[in-house]
Amino acid sequence: MSTLRVIVDQILAPVPGGIGRYAEELTRALIATAPVGASVAGIVSASPDEQYAKLAAKLPELTELYKSPLARRELSLAWQHGFTVLPGKGMVHATSMLAPLYSHDRVNDRENQTAITIHDVVPWTHPETLTPRGVRWHKAMAARAYKYADAVVVDTHAVAQQLSEYFDFGDRVRVVSAAVGSALKLPDDADERAQRLGLPEHYLLAVGTLEPRKGLEPLIRSLALPQAGDIPLVIVGPKGWGELDVESIAADAGLPEGRVTPIGYLSDADLATALSRATIFVFPSLAEGFGLPVLEAMSLGTPVIHSDDAAVLEVASDAGIVVEREDAAGYPERLADAIGRVVSDVDLRTRMGYQGIDRSHAFSWRASAEKVWQLHADL
Repeated sequence: MSTLRVIVDQILAPVPGGIGRYAEELTRALIATAPVGASVAGIVSASPDEQYAKLAAKLPELTELYKSPLARRELSLAWQHGFTVLPGKGMVHATSMLAPLYSHDRVNDRENQTAITIHDVVPWTHPETLTPRGVRWHKAMAARAYKYADAVVVDTHAVAQQLSEYFDFGDRVRVVSAAVGSALKLPDDADERAQRLGLPEHYLLAVGTLEPRKGLEPLIRSLALPQAGDIPLVIVGPKGWGELDVESIAADAGLPEGRVTPIGYLSDADLATALSRATIFVFPSLAEGFGLPVLEAMSLGTPVIHSDDAAVLEVASDAGIVVEREDAAGYPERLADAIGRVVSDVDLRTRMGYQGIDRSHAFSWRASAEKVWQLHADL
């Protein structure tokens, strides 16, 4: 029996984020699609027993869980410097750049193989949105991958193209898309949840941490322009970092109190409720590797306005309204124009809703998992 060992460590991170969600969904689908005679095991950093139990509850069909003696920070440093600390070798699939990369004969030693995942090129294009340590680590791991990885998985063809500007991985690159999570479903008690969340009857919804790369500041400023009307904005996600603050940006833009409301992190059921009831979902991000929130909103029939970031364009296809990012000073005005257009046109919103649902059906975790199995078979 062959075993694919998947690095699922991000699932147990204090803030799992998009990569934790990706790791969980892909691993579950890998288990469900495992070929006859194949199984899936997990690899995690040293964690408390309750965390191991949490992982077992999420992925009960893992045949084994390798528990590193190193904690997450120490493990990332060890792998950065080439200390693999894994018993045996075999097939390893990393759902991020955290991977045990080592020197081996990629041509003749095909039983031992490691595939890593590079979700975006933000460490190169927008390093200011990461910590200096994070930038150094990502660049170091990419350099190790260039030397030693058997395959490099990216979420979109756009990222594959962007990555080629920094590393020529050649035919080692494979595009394996993400998809809407299995838990993002409209709950039976959506009315009660909407009331508890304080959702207005009509509103714009945005998802993301308040940081420069996510483009939330120009979105907030767009609401001060007359063409955007008076529709309120609800923001889902962590508060942010640095000096960026929703309330202060809204006040500086001249918006009345309550026009912009941050509601923090939401559970899947609450997020599905908020997405499904939004008049428009707006995704003004300046740089992405995939743009999963766009697909999530579309899956629930919500019209989407998004930036012209290459990865987001690829994911959304023609199902959303596109706003150009270039000429940063004019970005708020272009966002306001798009918002006003969609808010005022019921037929357009209805048509966009159907187009979005159709587009979301083009992606599935099962299809992504099958591509991963094929990747390792090809190696």
